[in-house]
Amino acid sequence: GREGEWHFGKISDEIGGEKSFESMSLAEVWRSSGRLVTTSSPQLNGGGNKSALWKWRSFSGQPKRTVMWTWVCGFMLFTLGVISLFTGHVVSHLEWYSQQLSKRSLLDMSRREPIDVWKSKYSKFFYGCSERGRNFPPAVQEHRSNGYLLIAASGGLNQQRTGITDAVVVARILNATLVVPELDHHSYWKDDSDFNDIFDVNWFIASLTKDVTIVKRVPDRVMRSMEKPPYTMRVPRKSTPEYYLDQVLPILSRRHVLQLTKFDYRLANDLDEDMQKLRCRVNYHALRFTKRIQSVGMKVVKRMRKMANRFIAVHLRFEPDMLAFSGCDFGGGEKERAELAEIRKRWDTLPDLDPLEERKRGKCPLTPHEVGLMLRALGFANDTYIYVASGEIYGGEKTLSPLRELFPNFYTKEMLANDELKPLLPFSSRLAAIDYIVSDESDVFITNNNGNMAKILAGRRRYMGHKRTIRPNAKKLSALFMDREKMEWHTFAKKVKSCQRGFMGDPDEFKPGRGEFHEYPQACICQRPFSYDKTSKEDEEEDNIPEEVHNNNITRHGYLSSADNERDEVFPD
Repeated sequence: GREGEWHFGKISDEIGGEKSFESMSLAEVWRSSGRLVTTSSPQLNGGGNKSALWKWRSFSGQPKRTVMWTWVCGFMLFTLGVISLFTGHVVSHLEWYSQQLSKRSLLDMSRREPIDVWKSKYSKFFYGCSERGRNFPPAVQEHRSNGYLLIAASGGLNQQRTGITDAVVVARILNATLVVPELDHHSYWKDDSDFNDIFDVNWFIASLTKDVTIVKRVPDRVMRSMEKPPYTMRVPRKSTPEYYLDQVLPILSRRHVLQLTKFDYRLANDLDEDMQKLRCRVNYHALRFTKRIQSVGMKVVKRMRKMANRFIAVHLRFEPDMLAFSGCDFGGGEKERAELAEIRKRWDTLPDLDPLEERKRGKCPLTPHEVGLMLRALGFANDTYIYVASGEIYGGEKTLSPLRELFPNFYTKEMLANDELKPLLPFSSRLAAIDYIVSDESDVFITNNNGNMAKILAGRRRYMGHKRTIRPNAKKLSALFMDREKMEWHTFAKKVKSCQRGFMGDPDEFKPGRGEFHEYPQACICQRPFSYDKTSKEDEEEDNIPEEVHNNNITRHGYLSSADNERDEVFPD
């Protein structure tokens, strides 16, 4: 009522001085909260003191037995509350410690067991979970938002994918309407594909309706009403939400249309859980390739499955630009050094590097021959079917031939879908999307560097059930490869297996505080209760699955048409 209003205004005068309560920022209100609690109410001042004094005297005049009984009851209630509070904490802590101990003991066992190169025994206990929290507010409608946010992505397909994912989160932070991001047409890959040439734009908008309002373009009426063109700015790498609120939001509110350029890795790695889950909903569910790209990618997968019950995909990343960027030496002599040095001139800021030191530090990608030796040493047999995801390999067939000799069942997208690929040949990002689909669908994915595709796919495969993803421990392997002629194959293989523990995509590899979220999406990975009996039964069932079932079980990237898959239509895999 009036007294409450008077009291609230009084407090605002006391904590704000000449500053009105309405003009105070949220931070100032929070900082003042300590004083708000201690501020006296008008009832305890002036005439209110007499009433309080009368009540005290009246109480002090009561019989001593009544007073004593009141104190005893109060003490008993207080003691009971403390006991219940304490026991509640003890129980919750015991449950937490029990969960941690069971998890630790299980993962400790996995470290002691022989490595199964095809799958982690304990991967089935973990699954992706990115549902919206109950307290996650709905998206701000377009007419109530703070303005329109334009995003210019940067780099190749997977680098742009991280930018698009973070763009949705930034729009959410700013309460902005997001305009479908523009893709990079001027990078090294020279691909002029637009967003709707690679991704299903209608699905992208519809699937994120509850999170962020997204439009295909800024309305004409808004553009006509603008006195100046959209304001353009570039934010620093790994900017925090506070940076966007302090530095970007005021400009957006003032200009109504704002463009952020070179938008790749422009948002901090660590965000609160709701925002991390939003990242997962965008990356793993909303960014779905077009029907045309999906169709070609799944044809390649089906043709691999028709030949083999299971296969591995290797992302060689042995293209000229990657080798030049690394600053490493790959045994090609003076001709190789001259060619890579010429390509390296495209980056003005790259320092001069010592190739040998870079190799010792584990910064050099393995050669295709070294990748093959690592896989054979880990236990992949000579008859394993291998899909090589790659662009132009430096050195061509001469570079690939040692890998072919180690794995004769060697296939690429060009070998499996040459006719279907012809319309896509001028577009490097669309070709990269085919490799993305096949690599994601593979039973085992092997990366050869820590680039964008390696990180994005490693994170997705963890989210989709910790499918085996092998990353070479290049620092230890480089020294091993240098000395491999000095040891027998059995010794070499044993050392490779030892080097690769902790680099096989097992659930226990993540260390808090380390790694990119796109590679380790821990906030979006949940854990099932451990049950050894169930595990053994599922293992036996999987071993008895006929090959034709494996060959038909590939709807993760396809468009589902069955009415039985309504849940998958909401968040398709």
